[in-house]
Parts: sequence; C-alpha cells; structure tokens
Amino acid sequence: MIGYIQSVGLPLPQVALAIAIAVELVGGIALVLGYRTRVVAAILAVFSVATALAFHANLADQNQFIHFFKNIAMAGGLLQIVVYGAGRFSLDARRGNA
Repeated sequence: MIGYIQSVGLPLPQVALAIAIAVELVGGIALVLGYRTRVVAAILAVFSVATALAFHANLADQNQFIHFFKNIAMAGGLLQIVVYGAGRFSLDARRGNA
C-alpha cells in the first residue's frame, strides 16, 4: 500500500497511509452510528474526491476509470447525507442534532 502511495508522488507515504486509515475507519464508524453525521459525511466526501483525483486520474485505463467514478458516486451519496442528515435511529437524533 505504501508503494502505491509513493507511485503517485504523495509525500510521506507512511503518514498518508495512517491518515487514510484513520479517516476511513473513524469516519465509517461515526457514519454508521450517526454521530456528527453531516460533518463526517462532508469529510468523507472530500476525501473520496481527493483520492479519486490523486489515485484514479488516468481515465484512459478502464480500471482507473471505474474506480474514479466509483469514488465520485460515493461522494455524491455522502453529499446527500450532508444535506438530509442522519435518520431517527442515529446518535445525532438522540442528541437532537439530526
């Protein structure tokens, strides 16, 4: 994984990998639980677009093309969560922030 990060020229690949793991793991758990859903979804949407642009920009390669638009589609779904917020069973709803 570190080699793949190095191959696109990102600085400090070990740090980049640690940040990616933290964002995806903590963000995913927070999203599933419905904790600060709008903020977390916005962060994950930005992360998804950034990774699409950094790692899947070669749209001539079919595999990269598929992954690029997969990331863009995920960002679109996350932006829907930003707009509509968490559901009634979320931690946000229990706190009155849904």
